Amino acid sequence: MPKIIITPLSGLEKTIRDHNPSHVVTLLSPEHMIDTPEGFHPERHLKIGVNDIADPALGTAPPHDDHIQSLLEFGRLWEASAPLVVHCWAGISRSTAAAFILMCDRLDHVRESEIAAALRKRAPHANPNRLMIKLADEALGRSGRMTHAIESMGPGTMADEGPQVHFPLAFGIL
Repeated sequence: MPKIIITPLSGLEKTIRDHNPSHVVTLLSPEHMIDTPEGFHPERHLKIGVNDIADPALGTAPPHDDHIQSLLEFGRLWEASAPLVVHCWAGISRSTAAAFILMCDRLDHVRESEIAAALRKRAPHANPNRLMIKLADEALGRSGRMTHAIESMGPGTMADEGPQVHFPLAFGIL
C-alpha cells in the first residue's frame, strides 16, 4: 500500500531497512544535513536545509517558498509504488508539516481538516511547523484551509522525539 512514513533522524536507518522506501525527504538545519542514505540515488533524496522556525524574524534558515516548491515537485515525482520517508531531527515539526503538505497535494479531493484529523490520530505528538504550512497553503491556493486545519488540531502531546508514523495514501483508511 502506498504510504508516507514519518520518522525522527534516529529511526531513519531502521525505517529504510524495514520498509525499503523509494524516496526520502530530509528536513534538517543546514549545519546538520546528512549525506544521502546508502543505496539511494541522490535524485531520490530531497535535502531541505531549514531550521524549525515558525517566525522568519526569529532565526536563521527559516522555511521559505523555494523549500515548499522543492517539496511539492519532489512529491509529485514519487510514483507511490514504495513508501516515501519524511524525517527531521525529532519527527515532530518539520517532518509532520511536510507529510501533511504532501498529503494535501496528493489527496486534493479530500478536505484539509480531514487530513489534519488523520494526522492527529496517527501522530498525537505532531506539531507541524506553522510557517511551512502557511507557505504551502499559499503555494497550493488553499485560501487558508491548510493553516486553519493545522491550528484546529490543537497542541500535540509533549515528546522529545516522535515514533515512526505511517500515513497511507488511500483516504478511506486515513
